[in-house]
Amino acid sequence: MTTNFEFWDYFIFIAYAILILGVGLWVSRDKEGHQKNAEDYFLASKSLPWWAIGASLIAANISAEQFIGMSGSGFALGLAIASYEWMAAITLIIVGKYFLPIFIEKGLYTIPEFVEKRFSTNLKTILAVFWIGLYVFVNLTSVLYLGALALETIMGIPMVYGVLGLALFAAAYSLYGGLSAVAWTDVIQVVFLIMGGLVTTYIALDTVSGGEGVIAGLKTVYEAAPDRFAMILDASNPEFKNLPGIGVLVGGMWVANLYYWGFNQYIIQRTLAAKSLKEAQKGILLAAFLKLIIPVIVVLPGIAAYVMVNDPEILASLGEAGMRNLPTVDQADKAYPWLLQFLPTGLKGVAFAALAAAIVSSLASMLNSTSTIFTMDIYKQYIHKNASDKQTVNVGRLSAFVALVIASIVAPLLDGLDQAFQFIQEFTGMVSPGILAVFILGLFWKKTTNKGAIIGALSSIPIALYFKVAPKGWSTSAVFVDVPWMDQMGYTAVLTMLVIAIASFIQNKGATDEKAIVIKKELFKTSPLYNIGAFAVMIILVVLYSLFWK
Repeated sequence: MTTNFEFWDYFIFIAYAILILGVGLWVSRDKEGHQKNAEDYFLASKSLPWWAIGASLIAANISAEQFIGMSGSGFALGLAIASYEWMAAITLIIVGKYFLPIFIEKGLYTIPEFVEKRFSTNLKTILAVFWIGLYVFVNLTSVLYLGALALETIMGIPMVYGVLGLALFAAAYSLYGGLSAVAWTDVIQVVFLIMGGLVTTYIALDTVSGGEGVIAGLKTVYEAAPDRFAMILDASNPEFKNLPGIGVLVGGMWVANLYYWGFNQYIIQRTLAAKSLKEAQKGILLAAFLKLIIPVIVVLPGIAAYVMVNDPEILASLGEAGMRNLPTVDQADKAYPWLLQFLPTGLKGVAFAALAAAIVSSLASMLNSTSTIFTMDIYKQYIHKNASDKQTVNVGRLSAFVALVIASIVAPLLDGLDQAFQFIQEFTGMVSPGILAVFILGLFWKKTTNKGAIIGALSSIPIALYFKVAPKGWSTSAVFVDVPWMDQMGYTAVLTMLVIAIASFIQNKGATDEKAIVIKKELFKTSPLYNIGAFAVMIILVVLYSLFWK
């Protein structure tokens, strides 16, 4: 399915592209007489204000998988998928209060660098190599693939050209300018992202209500599909395996969220580039509030599309266009592209610019973080310890370019390989509990040892496999357990922490580890603004879950 674009749609999209490239290149320029150093390139000279950090966190996070995938999930199962966004808001508050103060006090460039300071260089290198592989072959590749798939679905652009175009767009400003170019352009990207998403939501709700506006549209959608507004699914729901009821609030989603927001280089890197800890925390607070409204622009349109498709009168009012390529529960990812065709001329360009902004900002963030880990944790550790500022920055650019080339070659190969792609995503879910366990105990339990961390990280894989795979001939009910994958992550994380604790205790006989982090109570003291904002986020979440519990 392709959406008919007209002159003003193309004009708005091209203007957006020129604006992003122009701003990116302008902030990337070298000041007269100053050679970019590692702090300039990888941490934006530690000069980012709170509003740039908050905007950049959201821009790095939101990509095609939210616009296309979460709208599709809204169509297929409803508001329950919003837990990914709303639970992230409270996770950000936790990260800002308890993780970030330690990271900034340590003066980190990368998350693997923390592993070296707390545990050992060997463990740092293992995790650095793992993360580089994850970013190149999973994150970069999947964003390029899903982004190109969205372009192919909406505009009919062939997959290969879509991958190439997105890669060149992201590379044009991020490779030269580093994190500074990425973060400052993200501020603009978020404006397009939210504005374009709200436009689509408005049109969808207005159409559902027969032109009577958003409030009437919300009422119509809620009355027509009340089952799509249940946040907590019961066991009879066919999607219970993916969103296991109360387990969403108390189970493995915490593992996924804490790992992603707390120990993911391309997310946490912009907070490490803040002017100060207070600025970083204010940025995280802004991101938490933005997370609360993301479901309005990525989930609600999918629910509205579900009502439109299942109402003969609304379909009839849409004319011939409304009958083409109708989304179904089995092909729910068609919901967002299907909605775009009903936007008036000009607004299609805004919505498409929002989608492009989501894709390109995520690509640029991942590229910068991949190059940061390679340069600071591999190149300067093993290849050239005394590299000059110029050499360090050039290696950062070159490594980002190589990562982008590899991802661009692999991305089109994912087309039609849904099972392989799903396997990669599940693989990531199997390793994240072990890594989270290592970090949590490394941060907050002084008796955690390097040997205990390594044993725990390695044992987390067979633990995860126990919950996931039953060998042929074995009785699943007798020996293995069959639980939703989100619960698997929670159980794996808890058991891995237990393994680390036991191994550390045996090694050190309960003594404090020599590289333990000394934590003072004052370190976690936050400003009144942060405390009030955090409390407001929690109150809003309680209200939302109370309203849409069942």
